[in-house]
Amino acid sequence: MARNILPFCSLIAALSAGPSIVIAQTDQAPTADNQKNNKADVDTTARIRKALTHDKSLSTSAHNIKIVTQNGSVTLRGKVNSEDERQRVLAKAREVAGDANINDALIVTPTNQ
Repeated sequence: MARNILPFCSLIAALSAGPSIVIAQTDQAPTADNQKNNKADVDTTARIRKALTHDKSLSTSAHNIKIVTQNGSVTLRGKVNSEDERQRVLAKAREVAGDANINDALIVTPTNQ
């Protein structure tokens, strides 16, 4: 009889942990799933992406950062190879969206690591 209760108790424990996991995930920076199809936001994201991909001095990592725009507020997430590269990415995003609208979640990870 005790063996039948163990799986049931495990299920109860897993289900009770569910809401705290969801809450923890919503506290993180926005993801692409959070971006709506608002024309202005989609346009802002596209203009920043275009500016980054046209700059051939940026690394592949910088070209592939995540850009999420919500109501004009832009979040940049991902890895870049240096502080200088981070600053160049931020400058391009600021040119498009304005200085006050940029949330920097970029991580500097040198290529030798």
